[in-house]
Amino acid sequence: MKVTSISRKLLARVLSFYFVLTFIVTCGQIVAEYFNTKSHINSELLTLEKTFSGSLTRAVWELNTQQAIDISDGLVAIPMIKGITVTDENNQIIAQLGETAHNASFNFDSAEDGQSEYRNLNSLSEGLFGHTFPLIFEFSGRTTRVGTVTLLSSNEVIFNRIEVGIYFLIGNAIVKTAALVFLFSLAFSQLLTNPLNELTEQIKQLDLDDPEASKLHSMSYEHNELNILEDAYNNLIDELVLFKERLAEVQNELISANHKLDEQNLQLEQEVARKTSSLSTTMLKMEIQQREMLQQQTQLQEENNRRRKTELTLTNTNNDLKSSIIELKKAQERLLEAEKMATLGNLSAEVSHEINTPIGVSITSTSYLSDLIAQIDEDIQNQKLTKRTLDDFIRNAKQSIELLMNNLTRASELNTSYKQVAVDQISDKIRSINMAKYLHEIIQSLDPKLKKTRHNIEINCSEDINIYSHAGAIAQIFTNLIMNSIVHGFEDIQQGNIIIDISKHEQVLRIHYADNGKGIEEEDLPKLFNMFYTTKATQGGSGLGTHIIYNLVTDTLNGTINAHNGQSRGLHFDIEFADMR
Repeated sequence: MKVTSISRKLLARVLSFYFVLTFIVTCGQIVAEYFNTKSHINSELLTLEKTFSGSLTRAVWELNTQQAIDISDGLVAIPMIKGITVTDENNQIIAQLGETAHNASFNFDSAEDGQSEYRNLNSLSEGLFGHTFPLIFEFSGRTTRVGTVTLLSSNEVIFNRIEVGIYFLIGNAIVKTAALVFLFSLAFSQLLTNPLNELTEQIKQLDLDDPEASKLHSMSYEHNELNILEDAYNNLIDELVLFKERLAEVQNELISANHKLDEQNLQLEQEVARKTSSLSTTMLKMEIQQREMLQQQTQLQEENNRRRKTELTLTNTNNDLKSSIIELKKAQERLLEAEKMATLGNLSAEVSHEINTPIGVSITSTSYLSDLIAQIDEDIQNQKLTKRTLDDFIRNAKQSIELLMNNLTRASELNTSYKQVAVDQISDKIRSINMAKYLHEIIQSLDPKLKKTRHNIEINCSEDINIYSHAGAIAQIFTNLIMNSIVHGFEDIQQGNIIIDISKHEQVLRIHYADNGKGIEEEDLPKLFNMFYTTKATQGGSGLGTHIIYNLVTDTLNGTINAHNGQSRGLHFDIEFADMR
């Protein structure tokens, strides 16, 4: 098997990080040097402006083109100046020497005080940058812009100035990196690789016959992890020596015990011989007793046969009863699952229908927006686009986009709430639940059912009530309670009210659910949680809703549930279960 060196791996990781860090720092220094040099050049351009602006202004004002060209020629002779452009007040070029910026235009708007603004050109093409300033002539206390001057420099000037500095930074980084590689390699070799190789060679020379001579002897006087490893190995050798000594002592004791066992066997054989003679007499008596027992055994066998037949009949009957109970339990589980899936299926159909409405509106809005875009595109192609047409397009487009966003947001919120509740109802996952937020998600998933009615649901739950429990069971409980109120409690009631109070005391969650429906008769309350109990048996009711609620509370959540009629009207449920953390 190929051995990977720890020191090489550590060295590679440390140096890789150092290489990357050095490269980033060096690049940062070069960039900083570039911008610093560029700033100095801009300062020098401002100095040149102060130096030559007066003479250039006088030359332009006096229409002395040759003087302006001579001054421009002198400025271009400066190494950092790559180009100069002098224009008159109508932006007509008077002098243009050196390189020019083809993609830049220089327009100056007069300020209120008669002074023109200055512009720095820092993003020109061909690597050029520079400074543009106006030529202002003062006469009789008034100022007049007679032209503009553009001084251009280039990145080549910057790089020529910082070239030596770049070479120095790169050389410095290379020297430091090489020195660090050498020092780290030497340190890892002396402190890790060589001591590990020495310990490995000593461990390979282990002699099981003389383990004392195989102890490790390190040449290092530093107390580090290798010394701890050496001490642990030497302690293991000491324990091995003690184990061999104990093993020799146990072997001696075993030999002595074998000798004593041989003596005991001899005495036992003599005792058996004495007992054999008395045993013969006893055997004769036992034969007589055996004959009597055979007769009794025959009678017992006949009695056993009769009992066996009776037991077989009872066993068959018991097996039939067990099979019936198993089938009944399976049928019960299938019915409970079918009821849960039916509830989820109805909810899915309602949510699907509810989502179709905003999606349909969104499709219509998108189609209308597409027609608007096609019309505006046709006007642009035919060059018939007017401001009024564009304003109408923007107004209609905003209305379409707002309608599209509102309907898609509605569909997304409804789908998110339904998806969370649906996943929880078919899953046994235990998770942390914020009761106020989760209850609103459950009610929002039932919105397709509730929006067809005028019933109202009031929730009294603190925002900081959290519990770790079965989210699916809680969702199924509230779904069944609300659907029971709508279908049974609010029958023939146009506007019903449901109040849900939730509180938490220590680790116990308490839920009080109440509606103002018609409730049930007092004599039927004990049968409320029974399987197949329903007041709508002739109208397709399964009678499993409250039974599922009872099983979820008592079995899944290990809680309690009680039901009673309200003082005025309606049915109330009190549910308690503990946090499962």
